[in-house]
Amino acid sequence: MADDLSQLPLIDLFRQELEVQAQVLNDGLLELERQPAAARPLEACMRAAHSIKGAARIVGLEPAVDIAHVLEDAFVAAQHGQLALDSGQIDLLLRAVDLLSHIADPAPQAPAAPELAAMLEALTTLTATGQAAPPPAAGKPPPAPAPAPAPIVEPEADAPPGGDADTTSGDRSLRVSAETLDRLLGLASEAMVSSLSLKPFADALLRVKRLQYAAGQALEVLHEAATVPGRQVDEHQATALTDARTLLAECQRLLSERLGELDRFDRHSGNLARSLYDEALACRMRPFADGVSAYPRLVRDLGRSLGKQVRLQLLGQQTRVDRNILSQLDAPLGHLLRNALDHGIEAPAVRLQAGKPAEGTLTLEARHSAGVLLIQLSDDGAGIDLDALRAQILRRGLASAATIELLSTTELLDFLLLPGFSMRDVVTDISGRGVGLDVVHTMVKSVRGTLRITSEQGKGTRFTLQLPLTLSTVRSLLVDIGGEPYAFPLAHVERTLSWPRTQIEQLEGQPCLNLDGVRIGLADAAQILQLPAVESSADEVAVVVIGEPPQQYGLVVDRFLSEGMLVVHPLDARLGKIPDIAAGALMDDGSPVLVVDVKDLLRSIEKRVAAGQLDAIRPGQASAAQARRKRVLVVDDSLTVRELQRKLLTGNGYEVAIAVDGMDGWNAIRTEPFDLLITDIDMPRMDGIELVGLVRQSAALKSLPVMILSYKDREEDRMRGLDAGADYYLAKGSFHDNTLLDAVRDLIGAAQ
Repeated sequence: MADDLSQLPLIDLFRQELEVQAQVLNDGLLELERQPAAARPLEACMRAAHSIKGAARIVGLEPAVDIAHVLEDAFVAAQHGQLALDSGQIDLLLRAVDLLSHIADPAPQAPAAPELAAMLEALTTLTATGQAAPPPAAGKPPPAPAPAPAPIVEPEADAPPGGDADTTSGDRSLRVSAETLDRLLGLASEAMVSSLSLKPFADALLRVKRLQYAAGQALEVLHEAATVPGRQVDEHQATALTDARTLLAECQRLLSERLGELDRFDRHSGNLARSLYDEALACRMRPFADGVSAYPRLVRDLGRSLGKQVRLQLLGQQTRVDRNILSQLDAPLGHLLRNALDHGIEAPAVRLQAGKPAEGTLTLEARHSAGVLLIQLSDDGAGIDLDALRAQILRRGLASAATIELLSTTELLDFLLLPGFSMRDVVTDISGRGVGLDVVHTMVKSVRGTLRITSEQGKGTRFTLQLPLTLSTVRSLLVDIGGEPYAFPLAHVERTLSWPRTQIEQLEGQPCLNLDGVRIGLADAAQILQLPAVESSADEVAVVVIGEPPQQYGLVVDRFLSEGMLVVHPLDARLGKIPDIAAGALMDDGSPVLVVDVKDLLRSIEKRVAAGQLDAIRPGQASAAQARRKRVLVVDDSLTVRELQRKLLTGNGYEVAIAVDGMDGWNAIRTEPFDLLITDIDMPRMDGIELVGLVRQSAALKSLPVMILSYKDREEDRMRGLDAGADYYLAKGSFHDNTLLDAVRDLIGAAQ
């Protein structure tokens, strides 16, 4: 297997092991800073250093062997009570761990020999005497010492700190490339779609069963006619008729058995495909802890450099997160943590003066809620000064003083998300609130999520990121536009509604609707997507409301189809960026569907609004109920038969059109939409068999239900019609009104 660890070079294997063991060392050292004599983290750190020493010796990295060896000696000395670790010594040990990672880094710049020698000397002195000053970090001065005690990293009760979970778990792990997982998920989704294709096959067999039933009734009619009392019976015909009835009964029995087996196989195949897809999807998920393992160290180092006491709480570390989302969260969450430490958490003296504990608290939590991933970062710091925020908005000319006074707290805080907006005139190298929040907001929008800020002055600030559970699937609204299906991600759909055409208003020449007292512009989706318009006589239009005020519009679609979860497939990179389209997907029946890029679509609408190019929404001409009536085309050269069928079907709610022969019917069915075709066989210019053949050869009409109604009731005539593609074959001499109506309802349902 190409992704098996055994296929990797030894140095790559060492880097992977070092990454795991370095995290164990980091976690253990942070816990030792809080509890210097704790046995469990000391044992974990000693074993991690010993493992690194052995692995480094195998790959020939002698500097790493030397550093790991003196680290191991330090932990052994601490275990024996010969070394009491304080914050300064923890600093030295953490820098040694960083140096180990730097030694194994594939980058061409390796640690200089003097730096390695200084670190070895400092660690050796520490082990021997219990005292040592940490050597300066390469390229920068050491962090200023702070009187504050070390910050505390509080793991969850069910998540053992120090990385020991891997040593107690019986699970084996295997690194698999992201591309392999994507292919696996794609194959699983195709298997799920393939399993769904059994449903239409089963429906076709049910139709065959109904045809067999109709054929059985026809045979019974023949049998009754042949056995009329007093009528001489041809023994040869009677025997043939009996044999036909017997064969048909056997066919019906076998078909019923096969239908039962198919139903069981359908359920099993569907469950198996769904389980396969769920497992493949789960492979893309990683625990939240994998993405936040570096934050305790970041908070510790930054807190000490700022002279602040900070306690970091990590909650929901085992919450499963899509690996793509987790990788994109690193930079935004890092910005938020720096901002919280630099802007939010006060200095110890200030906190004590405000009646707070000297130690501040940062809480980072991940959890699943109502089908989405919620990530919250909160602090108990000073909060956001709303008066200062108002002054900054006014100073930057983003709103007038009168407007600013009318803004709610939520609207004020939204200004923090603007690119380049900052509460400070000088941006430090630690944080810049405007830049940081713009990074976060951009990332959240890119994955179809939302960001919300809440703050209470003097009590703290909370950032809530609401993200999809996975980028592989998206819950979508399926609509019909121009005869084609399109998918709108539900995260970007504000609401859907049916709106009366008579209540569509015109504002400055543009169509709009008054929704809860707010006028929202209307746009025809077919026009925006440059699709052919579909004429509609319905009194109401289907509207999808997208965007947020003031950039909010109602998009008129032809009709709503359904709502469901779609497996997203990126479009081929060779196509470039397709306007208004984000990706592709497969529907349950395997049909492709395009996923709309709502942000791009809003920009396209605004461009047409600015140019005054939005088409008017046409008023309705008929009632919606009338528009929904099923249409039937009756093709027969007999005036009596045509009129009989027309009255029967019209009286039961169907809309009926008539054609006098096959050619007339062919012309009609190509120019008007119908739900059902009923045709005779023997007609001038074009007979019914030819008409059915043309319908089945047409890409646009091949799925149209077809019924043949003919005086010819011989078996060869019936088979000829069914072979041509008819769904039903009824003999005029034997059918009654209910027979025809039942057949029509079987094929297309009720009239409305």
